[in-house]
Amino acid sequence: MFKILVVEDDERLLKLMSAVLRKNGYDALTAPNGVEALEVMDQNHIDLIISDIMMPKMDGYQFTRQLREGGYTQPILMVTAKDDFDAKLRGFTAGTDDYMVKPIDLNEMILRVGALLRRSQIASEHRIEVGDMLLNYDSFTVRWRGEEMMLPKKEFLLLYKLLSYPGRIFTRQQLMDELWGFDSTADERTVDVHIKRLRERFHDNNAFEIVTVRGLGYKAVKS
Repeated sequence: MFKILVVEDDERLLKLMSAVLRKNGYDALTAPNGVEALEVMDQNHIDLIISDIMMPKMDGYQFTRQLREGGYTQPILMVTAKDDFDAKLRGFTAGTDDYMVKPIDLNEMILRVGALLRRSQIASEHRIEVGDMLLNYDSFTVRWRGEEMMLPKKEFLLLYKLLSYPGRIFTRQQLMDELWGFDSTADERTVDVHIKRLRERFHDNNAFEIVTVRGLGYKAVKS
């Protein structure tokens, strides 16, 4: 099930949006502002964010910009009462993927969420198939050579992230921020340890290779 974070300071609208998302099969998490949204993201892997712009503590522009600068690549849908071009320009410049103007059509919101998830290159069924290997996000399992194994959560998320974007280089800091959280006390060597474990676990697979890009980070290359 995809996890969607709704960031909105209007409590009534927050409850309505999250209820509609759940009705359509999504796992909806909520936060009233950008600061608390970051705390939610520290504890959860989020597939898509719906964020208001005008919020206390940290507005939607700041929130989006901080996520993008930290390497967060999942889709962000901004929702706001501002419909002028300058507001939209600021939103897209900050890093949003789509934009809706209040009052929003909730059915249209669901359509946009589905389209953004498809474009995000994450398999719509939360599964990735690479050669003879199948990764199932909902169960943190990998089916390979006729057997199914459950990986430790961080190992699975790391492998799933790399294989969702084959050929794309991720820095250690990007992976740390997204998978361990911005406030994690672990350092970048934690990523190296998990990469080593994945390589040892799948050293003789013919589907992919995790490549070290010297001075930058890692990428997955499909065979």
